Amino acid sequence: MRTLDLAAHEFDAHLHFAENGLDPWFGADALVKDADGSRAAKFTHNGETWVARLSYRDEGGLLPPTGGITDGGARIEHETIREFSVKVARHPEEDPVQKQDFTAHMSPRWAGLHGETDDGDVTEIPVPPTLENDGLNIRIQGSNIEFTRYLDLFQTAAHVLGFSARYFQEPEHTSNILDAEKYARLHRDASGPVHARDGSIASMAHLLENDRSGYRKLVQNDQDEKGENVPGYYHTATLDAQRLGEVFPGHRLPKEVKHYYAREAARLDASEALAHPKVGASLQTSLVPRTQTVRFDDLVDLERELDQTVLSVLADAGLDISPDDMSGSAYVESDAYWTPSTSERGPDPIQLDLTRVRQEQESVVVRHLADGLSPVQWEALDTLITDGGELSPEDIATENDRHVGSVRRALRAMSELVDRKYGECALRSEYVAEMVHDAVQEAREATRTAVETSAKAVEMAEREASDAMAEWVAWCNRYGVDIRNRADALEIDLGDFEEVTWAYNGLPSVVSSRLRTAFEVWTNAGQDPERFRQAVVKFRASGVEGTRRAWKALR
Repeated sequence: MRTLDLAAHEFDAHLHFAENGLDPWFGADALVKDADGSRAAKFTHNGETWVARLSYRDEGGLLPPTGGITDGGARIEHETIREFSVKVARHPEEDPVQKQDFTAHMSPRWAGLHGETDDGDVTEIPVPPTLENDGLNIRIQGSNIEFTRYLDLFQTAAHVLGFSARYFQEPEHTSNILDAEKYARLHRDASGPVHARDGSIASMAHLLENDRSGYRKLVQNDQDEKGENVPGYYHTATLDAQRLGEVFPGHRLPKEVKHYYAREAARLDASEALAHPKVGASLQTSLVPRTQTVRFDDLVDLERELDQTVLSVLADAGLDISPDDMSGSAYVESDAYWTPSTSERGPDPIQLDLTRVRQEQESVVVRHLADGLSPVQWEALDTLITDGGELSPEDIATENDRHVGSVRRALRAMSELVDRKYGECALRSEYVAEMVHDAVQEAREATRTAVETSAKAVEMAEREASDAMAEWVAWCNRYGVDIRNRADALEIDLGDFEEVTWAYNGLPSVVSSRLRTAFEVWTNAGQDPERFRQAVVKFRASGVEGTRRAWKALR
């Protein structure tokens, strides 16, 4: 399948090199000294002209090794441990915007490395195991360059600056990625379905985010720094790998999905690219478990996940991700670093079946409520929806004067509703939290109506009514169905319904379903079926009032 090629934006990675020990660092020191503080060069890469500059970096406070010799055997006589910077940028004649560039920060590493802060405190600097016997950490931070080009560009720049050709050949396996983003730029009049209140980003956050852990607040900011209203100015949803896995099978990395404008967008003419928003996905290393690392070796998989996320969000918003004619598509053609095109090299999008996720969560909540919850479970849910802070089973036990063992058992029995890890617990998603909140509120209301319902059932029993008739009364109370006996016909008010789907018979499907259930309960109670069929049925669906004879609705 041909799909849209996305643009690379931000990138941040640590590359570790150890095969030549500290030789490249000593080489950088010699090159800079020979050039009186900085050294510049120009080179061609893939038909493009690039410029590179090597210079000292502001002192980072690194201290010489104890005794002047590292564990790897390198003798360091420098009183000041300097760090170096390699700046690589597209030639200004080819990049008028001058934002296609990166900086490679070169720092020496050895076991037991220490640094001194501005306050004079000395601290040990963590060193990856691959660099303990001496090596270099090269932190690359750049933008608007394809991710797979960074290493090659750095190696080429180092060579033309005078470094030995044998340096920087193969990064160590501990090399890791901190940030990476892919994006597409949309026309501002086409991006609404992405950032709308019920759009793709909001739906993902609502259904997939844990209700109180991580970055659980959905950001929907429509005002820029100047106070001007810009719909969709900065909308994001940040989700961990577990949540994303519910809609992206096989994805294992946390990401931020976002729709955002440049700061100056409101003051730009529509003919300028920056007047239009980006839709992107970026790696979120803050949500990667401490025991894990996003390896540089995993770059291809990371890029696939980012591409697939963006393409899927665009497709879910109803945008064509494989247009034949870009001139009439939703995508901006004048972006300085991206010309929209399609190819077969990218991954196929995954249909964001958020309706399925919503239905599964509804099913879980309904099943637990239908099976009946113990008092301890009700108390735990009540505490989770009313307390806004971090909660542990111990906190819930204390709040409700329960034994903590009872609370843990109650939470384990609700594992589909409640996430429990690291001594904390939270409701599975914001959507689940809302449903549980409504259920708890209804339960509280039920305690006030239970006496009335029971009294009606007793009254029926005293009049020798069947148990089934008592069930009919209870069913009506449960669903708010109002029954009125009229001389000519029964009147059944089914109540209010929201977000309905209209069926072939001109009724919302949920109304037809509720009425059929009512008829079944009515007949089970030994009441006259024909009287029910002749009843006048009333309802309100999405603000529309309806009246229908029951026999017509039951067809």
